[in-house]
Amino acid sequence: MLQADEKNIKQFQETFQKIQQEISNAIIGQEMLIKNVLTSMIVGGNVLLEGLPGLGKTQLVKTIAKVLDLQFSRIQFTPDLMPADVTGTNMLTRDGQGNTVFAFEKGPVFTNLLLADEINRATPKTQSALLEAMQEKTVTAGKTTYALPRPFFVLATQNPLEMEGTYPLPEAQMDRFLFQLHVAFPNKEQLLKIVELTTGAEQAQPQKVCDGETLLQMGEIAKQVPVAKPVAEYSMDLILQTHPDYEKAPEAVKKYVRYGASPRGAQAVMMASKVYALLDGRYHVAYKDVAEAAKPVLRHRVFLNFEGIAEGLTADDVIDMILNEGRNGKAE
Repeated sequence: MLQADEKNIKQFQETFQKIQQEISNAIIGQEMLIKNVLTSMIVGGNVLLEGLPGLGKTQLVKTIAKVLDLQFSRIQFTPDLMPADVTGTNMLTRDGQGNTVFAFEKGPVFTNLLLADEINRATPKTQSALLEAMQEKTVTAGKTTYALPRPFFVLATQNPLEMEGTYPLPEAQMDRFLFQLHVAFPNKEQLLKIVELTTGAEQAQPQKVCDGETLLQMGEIAKQVPVAKPVAEYSMDLILQTHPDYEKAPEAVKKYVRYGASPRGAQAVMMASKVYALLDGRYHVAYKDVAEAAKPVLRHRVFLNFEGIAEGLTADDVIDMILNEGRNGKAE
């Protein structure tokens, strides 16, 4: 196991910056998005990308696969997609002696980086086919369990506008995503760069910077970053305060939230905070790292009640209220 010494931490920062820069050469104006996707991948998490069509979500995932030299698969989720189209299925075939036998034909989920495009267009039965893969990194067919390649990540996309003909992801599956990230619309300057980059004679070709093994090693370094007890307690308070039945929850949570984050949310905050600390050149997690991780980790784990929705609030608004009430200078 790699030790989190000064040399390895510096190497961690340099490698992360090289990866981020190479991706940014092809994906314009999404620096924070790229940072958070890479953060999630380093700690072995899955990401749900939400944004309008044409903002480069698919291109981002393809570019990441090239820069990290990962095997890449893409599934276009549609209402007629079946679970076997995702995981694979047992098929009749002939062995070397000409006998008819059942053999498992692996599906596109057997890869390093899986793009689940418009995941909310598939039926719940097909969506659930990804649950085991996302959490246990395995696929079970019949009585046999198959291990997925390492590393393995799911980057899923969904369009927030077109709700007709879609199947919203159930809470259990949303919880499998470490982050939910919003893909922002570019400003005028960024839009001009995108158009010049994609309509010119020469288009940017991302180059390999590292491989999957390097990513796994970076994850091992991140795990060793220490967390002081007061910071850990601050993280746990953040999770508990998303629950309306928690006695110390803010009044806004008690009024507008139906239910809050699971223990997976606490794990996700802690893992992401460790990466943020390393990127900031520190060997320990600070309050501000926890605050930075709060929205991407919790926005899909905090569910508003009818009153909150009627007031026009979002999960981000509630998370801001929690952070502001519990900050007291800690997250600065």
